[in-house]
Amino acid sequence: MAASPAVMNYVATHLGSDKVYSEFYDFNNHQKVKSIFHIVDTNGVFLASSAPADGLYSNFAFGNLINRMDQRPNGTLTEMNSFRYSHDRETSYTFGKALVRNNRTVGYLVYQLYESDIQKIIFEQNNEIAVVTDEHNTIIATTSNMTKGVLNKFSPKLDHRGNVLLNQGKYYKVVKRIPEAPIQVITLNSYKSERYNYYTVSVFVTAAGILLWVMLHFLADKMSTRNSESIDKLIHALAQLRKGNFSGYVNIRTDDEFEILGNEYNVMLDRLKDLMDKNKELSELGAIAEVKHLQSQFHPHFIFNVLETLRYAIKMDANQAQEIVMILSRLLRYSIGHDRSVLLKDDMNYVRDYLKLQQIRFNERLEYRISAADETLEVYVPKLLLQPIIENAIKYGYQNQSSVLIEIGIYATAGKLILEVLDNGQGMDEETLRKVRGILKSRNNTSQHIGLYNVHRRLVLLYGEESGIHIDSVEGKGTRVTLTIPYERSGHDV
Repeated sequence: MAASPAVMNYVATHLGSDKVYSEFYDFNNHQKVKSIFHIVDTNGVFLASSAPADGLYSNFAFGNLINRMDQRPNGTLTEMNSFRYSHDRETSYTFGKALVRNNRTVGYLVYQLYESDIQKIIFEQNNEIAVVTDEHNTIIATTSNMTKGVLNKFSPKLDHRGNVLLNQGKYYKVVKRIPEAPIQVITLNSYKSERYNYYTVSVFVTAAGILLWVMLHFLADKMSTRNSESIDKLIHALAQLRKGNFSGYVNIRTDDEFEILGNEYNVMLDRLKDLMDKNKELSELGAIAEVKHLQSQFHPHFIFNVLETLRYAIKMDANQAQEIVMILSRLLRYSIGHDRSVLLKDDMNYVRDYLKLQQIRFNERLEYRISAADETLEVYVPKLLLQPIIENAIKYGYQNQSSVLIEIGIYATAGKLILEVLDNGQGMDEETLRKVRGILKSRNNTSQHIGLYNVHRRLVLLYGEESGIHIDSVEGKGTRVTLTIPYERSGHDV
């Protein structure tokens, strides 16, 4: 403000006081600490003032302010002092600067800060005691008079760690200097209160941790018990299904994945009963009836084994248990669909889920690899085409060895779609291989090789004698099962 043209013009001409007051009040209204300002000429005459200055004409302390500003016309005067105004309002700190024009002092500008406004600010802070001092440790404002020493100085006793000893108490001290002003703010917080707060927070955190642990332990036991009950219900229903009882519905009301799995099982059971009734009704209608009968084959043993695995996973690995439930739910939902033919990529997603569950069951003892040419994924194939082949590879692959590798390759060649399933199991001797090939060629199967025979008959009935399964096997090295069907991308069926 000392360089303001409005101020300089007013000091020189005594005109335009409204602009001077406007600048001051606009500035002052934006400050938390309000102030009084004075403009004094070199003769000590008050040209402008925001408060009555009658008592300052003869005030010795104010005269000294003017003298010090006159001695340092290019500097800014800052000092702690006290002046009383009307309505018992006091100022406690002063800023002053000489008004210089053409290298000549023409007047003086003085700002005096209200002590009550400074105290309001330091009382608002979250500290027990706050003190504002100048560079000489003279107290400008404080929230506690016990900080005042001789000559209004802040000079408390300190212990060997630098803590303040005050009124038989120990306080932490934090000092913050105000930029561009010789003022510092000192905050004091009781050592005893800090320690009490620390202990209080520690006790609260410990108690909350113990309570949380108890709640989690209780909820975990409750969830484990509830999940075990759901698994028992599913296993019991599957045991009834293995005995030929198709009325063993599952009633699970847990609002979680097990309820979804139970509902899917019930839907599957209804669908299975419906398909069996239809197949029985259509058993004499030739090839179509035979195809539907082969498609309706159901294998509860796999689901029974997976649920046994799930029972242990719930106790050992909750994340793996959830993964098993979701995969099994997808398999059941897919297997009960009404479509006779599906996109190969959808059937391969089912195969991947099926192998994933088997891998969870056998751990590192089962490894699989799948390679499918991109151009084959958008063609349609009979649903659940490869599952019986993979089941056989797993069932017979572990005989006399601890691990099995299954490789699946799919490609198109010469108008044919080729699907190969290769395992590194024990394979078959020439006599067994000859018998299996003979079973595939017969029209009535009475052997135990139901899965391979069903797949082969489905392909022959749907696409003719040139389609079907061919088996190659070498004893001690493994077995390759090759499925061949026509490759036609334009139709819905391959």
